[in-house]
Amino acid sequence: MTELSPQIQIGLPMQDIDAQQWDRLVAGQSPFLSHAFLLALEDSGSVQADTGWQPCHVVATDKAGDLLAAMPLYIKQHSYGEYVFDWGWADAYQRYGQRYYPKLLTAIPFTPSQSPRFLVAESESVQQWLPRIKQAVLQYADQIEASSWHVLFPDSHSTEALAHTDMIRREACQFHWRNKGYASFDDFLATFSSRKRKTLRKERTDVLAQGIRFQCLEGGEISEEVWDIFYRYYQNTYQIRGQQGYLTRDFFRRIDKSMPQNLFLVMAMHEDRYVAGALFFKGADSLFGRYWGAEQDYDKLHFETCYYQGIEYCITHDISLFDAGAQGEHKLRRGFEPVTTKSYHWIKDPAFRAAIDDFCQQEKAHVAAYQSAAREQLPFRQSDAVKDSQV
Repeated sequence: MTELSPQIQIGLPMQDIDAQQWDRLVAGQSPFLSHAFLLALEDSGSVQADTGWQPCHVVATDKAGDLLAAMPLYIKQHSYGEYVFDWGWADAYQRYGQRYYPKLLTAIPFTPSQSPRFLVAESESVQQWLPRIKQAVLQYADQIEASSWHVLFPDSHSTEALAHTDMIRREACQFHWRNKGYASFDDFLATFSSRKRKTLRKERTDVLAQGIRFQCLEGGEISEEVWDIFYRYYQNTYQIRGQQGYLTRDFFRRIDKSMPQNLFLVMAMHEDRYVAGALFFKGADSLFGRYWGAEQDYDKLHFETCYYQGIEYCITHDISLFDAGAQGEHKLRRGFEPVTTKSYHWIKDPAFRAAIDDFCQQEKAHVAAYQSAAREQLPFRQSDAVKDSQV
């Protein structure tokens, strides 16, 4: 741990941070920011120095030791599990005989979901603390010889504060589903054009015609046996690409015990056997689709399990937003709309900083054009699309 000012400390693992005080700053803004989630990542061995994610979180305290501000921070030795791709930047460093790693990262590991990145007490403000935190992080970067600091998927409040810094802004696109007060799934489909509505209904019918049914389990209802099966399927999604899943089985065991109220698992069954599953996390007014796996391929099963079951859940429980994960243009014709995500980057080397800034400016124009074209693929009737554009 490094103390860089009388109040700000850098280098703490979650086990050294008081859970109650951390969660008081989080204030329920995201399940992925909770002490329980971040601690489970570390204590399960999913996130540690050996996996290229060394926790070195930032906290600011008053004289009594109470938290005033905090920020997740990791020393990264690679760029896996981030979903904001900077491999090209790392390659450029290597070509010029310089080291891109280690770098510093403020993000939630393996979680491309927007949420606050700077946590502050009710009596404090992000605008007040961000300059101090940034100064401390840059001093720490000098100490460990880090090339850069990256803040990924900040929410609108964090973005507003970051916009007043000299960090480089990068933009990208995701696809989110919004609940517009639907009374049922059919009510949602009624906003589609006739042809696209028939296509989606046929997808759902085709899944049922294969003899597949679904079991929906809230956190606390998931047995160890079901967790074992789901974890095997989760690993399958990586193994077919010759990779290993980022998360250990112990991670799921820990979140099942520490944050069951945030979990929702959909298991697909065929002939009374589980064949696939998707794990969702619940926030205050959002649902997040996070992990999926299957025993074997079934036609259109992924769409039903990961998307339509989640939409049904949001409608039934009056949840406003469904974030089903990064990427995926196939979400467009299923009613997921393009949204802009942002990241912010401090690059120590002036020459690389200028080149990366120029790249991000050019990329921004491409992202805007991509989103415009993506909106043309949405399935909604013209009248509904016009209404949405006016909101």
